[in-house]
Amino acid sequence: MNTQVMTVEATPSLVRVAHIVYGLHAVGLALGAFGAASMIGSFLLGWPSIIAVILNYVYRGDARGTWLETHFDWQIRTFWYALGWAALVALVSIPLALVIIGFGTWIVGMAILGLWAVYRVGRGWLRLNAHQPMPQ
Repeated sequence: MNTQVMTVEATPSLVRVAHIVYGLHAVGLALGAFGAASMIGSFLLGWPSIIAVILNYVYRGDARGTWLETHFDWQIRTFWYALGWAALVALVSIPLALVIIGFGTWIVGMAILGLWAVYRVGRGWLRLNAHQPMPQ
């Protein structure tokens, strides 16, 4: 957990932005779960999550020194870690597809990554609702 003291009070509008960002990420995941795209594909390449990451970077400076700073960091890391892990799964699975097993590693890897993203968004949003910072 972050040991520094949060000295600046978070404004209600900044809390609202954090809720919107979690909501956009949740919409991106839901579109993938119930649509034609994969859950993680929709999360990484869909407009809701791309808009969410842009909002994160735009309002990140406003969150400095508040308990919301940890949420903005959590949201940004969730997106970029998911992108990195998806690239790694693709890097491993595409060559393995030549011997058929790559299709399985792709499906399993993306499913696990999708569940991980759901966990990260859900956990963060629950802690935001409780006005608690995210552990670092």
